[in-house]
Amino acid sequence: MNCPSKILALVCVLTLTAPPGVPQQQKPGPPAPQEQPQARIRIITNVVIVPVTVKDGDGHLVPDLRKEEFRIFEDNVEQKVDQFFNEPFPLSMAVLIDNDLPKGVAQEVESSLPAIVGGLSDQDEVFVCRFDLTFHPGKGFTRDPDKLLTELKRTTLQSSPSNVDTGGPLTSGPSINGRPANGPSPSPPNIILKGERGRSKALDDAVYEAADLLKDRGRDRRKMILLVSDGENAKKYNYSFEDAVKKLQQSDISVFSIGVGSAYLKRKFTPLPKYAHATGGDVYYAARLEAIEELYSRITEEARNQYTLTYSPRDTDRSLDYHSIEVRVKRPGLSIQTRDGYYAPSPSP
Repeated sequence: MNCPSKILALVCVLTLTAPPGVPQQQKPGPPAPQEQPQARIRIITNVVIVPVTVKDGDGHLVPDLRKEEFRIFEDNVEQKVDQFFNEPFPLSMAVLIDNDLPKGVAQEVESSLPAIVGGLSDQDEVFVCRFDLTFHPGKGFTRDPDKLLTELKRTTLQSSPSNVDTGGPLTSGPSINGRPANGPSPSPPNIILKGERGRSKALDDAVYEAADLLKDRGRDRRKMILLVSDGENAKKYNYSFEDAVKKLQQSDISVFSIGVGSAYLKRKFTPLPKYAHATGGDVYYAARLEAIEELYSRITEEARNQYTLTYSPRDTDRSLDYHSIEVRVKRPGLSIQTRDGYYAPSPSP
């Protein structure tokens, strides 16, 4: 699969060579050669990459839009779409699995994991991780489907007893731009009581750590986290939600979630839809094994086939750390999924 190469040239380095200086007066004799220093100026060309998913009223992907049908706004100021790509991208994916689910839910998730391989291409790479109060990274990125299948089959999830009703329909969450995320805030550790439900896992920490694994993967790849969880979270354990979102947006990573167990009933109170809105991902809910397995392929197809828009910001306040993004399409009746915004990169000296 050939991916566009133009979007790789995001940082341009301009080297200016200082003109030879005027030699100082010296005593008679052979002049000593002197090397003139070079002045190097590094300039960051702020090209913003925006993956966009477009769906019709039935939730199906819309693959036939053209560049002129898109409009993009930064901080409410319309921008010119410089480049437009609709080719599939290979995936760099961190599979992030909740390691502290009720027993029955944990068994269904564990049984579903081998189905992840069916939605992948030979160009995709996957890193399998688990989390509870601690982040548990797996064996690293692999493109080998046999090795990945073996690792997924051997992934064993811990479980905890729960009387929470795990029923709920298979459904997709909202698919619309949200409001810009706020900047990060200090995140002092909390004391986690043993056995306390709802505070027995650090979801924000896990998302942050998974993003750290993905941040250096190539820009010619679609970077994503596939999060399988009930959405329970230990608030501000080491990293806050805002810390994790900033890390994701700085690294162009989208979060696609499958909510299991009580996630559907508590969907308004979990961070799963918030991560999707902030990063241009999506969230689905599943109540049975077959639904979870089917969603793996749906999510990888959706992530791989996003449109990609690029633009260079114009007429916005470049002193701001955070900039909001809104994407619109001229064709009526369609829903748009893209990230809420981005954090401006820091220029190198």
